[in-house]
Amino acid sequence: MKAFADLYSALDGTTSSKAKLAALGEYFRSAPPEDAAWAAYFLSGGKPRQIVPVSALRELAQRAARLPEWLFEESYQAVGDLAETIALLLPEGDHADDAGLAEWVEQRLLPLRGQPPEVLTAALDALWPPLDARGRLVLFKLITGSFRVGVSKLLVTRALGEVAGIDPKRVAERMVGYTDISLKPTAERFLALVDPSEGEGGTVLRGGQPYPFFLAHPLQAPVEQFDDLLGAASRWQVEWKWDGIRAQLVRRAGQTWLWSRGEELITERFPELAAAAQALPDGTVLDGEIVIWIDGRVQPFALLQQRIGRKTLGARLLRDAPAILMAYDLLEWQGEDWRGRPQAERRAQLARVVADHVHPALELSPQVEADDWPHFARLREASRELGVEGFMLKGVDAAYGAGRTRDVGLWWKWKIDPYSVDAVLIYAQRGHGRRASLYTDFTFAVWNAPPGTPDRALVPFAKAYSGLTDEEMRAVDAIVRRTTVESFGPVRSVTPTQVFELGFEGIGRSGRHKSGIAVRFPRMLRWRTDKPVEEADTLATLEAMLPAAAREPA
Repeated sequence: MKAFADLYSALDGTTSSKAKLAALGEYFRSAPPEDAAWAAYFLSGGKPRQIVPVSALRELAQRAARLPEWLFEESYQAVGDLAETIALLLPEGDHADDAGLAEWVEQRLLPLRGQPPEVLTAALDALWPPLDARGRLVLFKLITGSFRVGVSKLLVTRALGEVAGIDPKRVAERMVGYTDISLKPTAERFLALVDPSEGEGGTVLRGGQPYPFFLAHPLQAPVEQFDDLLGAASRWQVEWKWDGIRAQLVRRAGQTWLWSRGEELITERFPELAAAAQALPDGTVLDGEIVIWIDGRVQPFALLQQRIGRKTLGARLLRDAPAILMAYDLLEWQGEDWRGRPQAERRAQLARVVADHVHPALELSPQVEADDWPHFARLREASRELGVEGFMLKGVDAAYGAGRTRDVGLWWKWKIDPYSVDAVLIYAQRGHGRRASLYTDFTFAVWNAPPGTPDRALVPFAKAYSGLTDEEMRAVDAIVRRTTVESFGPVRSVTPTQVFELGFEGIGRSGRHKSGIAVRFPRMLRWRTDKPVEEADTLATLEAMLPAAAREPA
């Protein structure tokens, strides 16, 4: 654990990618494979199911540090992170333990899950004393599931590639599915990640392993510049950008696997897609978007969210929210890796595959045809009406890359401008990490009626924490402290004095929100210091943005 805690400290103490890469390389070269396996898992975003209830950790800290509950809560609010708070409050231990990361995770942490309170209390009391301050911090980060250290999965694959002496893209291929919750990191799996023996060239993966997803770059230039930036429109394959879940459908050896872009195995959540895959021959991998499809139209993402959030899928939900895979790329065909072939060739074969293996849950993502970029810009204006986010542009000669790369081809996402409203700040909460001492997480509201209406009130509808500069965040924090009306645990209600323009990508009905509306990916576009609170937008403004099918009848 000590070596991994030192790595965490080194990574957390720098913003230099070069320094982080060096620290990762040094660790992976020297760590035993069983420890390196878990390190790669956690650094790449892997999170085991919750190990210990938060209440037990709070009790541990209060008991060991001899603090009353109120003082622990004050400390937590000042620090902003539960794991860091506990690590700081605990007294010094004997620092006598030199067990590795794998032993800590497999023999000491994972066995705690599901233990009765009396067993858990004794185990937790014995867990932390052998560790120094760095080790305790990492220990509680792992237990709480809040392990984040500012390292991307791309940087991890680069470090492993350097250690192994192979192309990082090969490591990325091997790492797809590595953090799936059902698979345990082992020394054997880690050694397979860094095995230098495989030759270069196309790779056909075994079992249900998907390929690394090829990611698009945002395109934000004016359409007048497209000819200079992109060349002729005829050089690009243009499709709608669907608002769903990116996924790969894998059919091999008579079995089916459905993987999300987050490398989560979601086959059981979408049985109709598993059924569609049975019509495909072995050695087929499709890339596409899972959407809810009713009467030939994509439905709002909120309906798809109902499928994601349910542990069990009843017949009614399957009937009312039928999912399909909108297929837009062919990565493997007849057991052969097709990613190195041109986009146009992959698309043509994909069209034949979908046509020859008809199933209601499998659709071919249609291409959009136009004469030039201004024509495409006019067609793009219909995006909201169609329930899509804009266009995807794919070079007709492009191969299928790994991650957000440009070396073998290029995809662009030409999204429509976000929705935006002017909303009022009404609640604030402290941030996390380096923002733990500032109020940076905000709740915003709009008016429930026009000006002059009796009993007019603000109704909360969205939370946002990104979009402002550090200087603006500090200024808003000062206002929150001056205008606090009441505190509810970590949350402060404030006098409504500040208006912000919020942007968001989608909007839909929601019975879980007081406003009756939910928005996707809200963020602060700008601080409207020029606008009085009374002139902020209303629920009627949000209602007008809803898709036609979700609006109340007149």
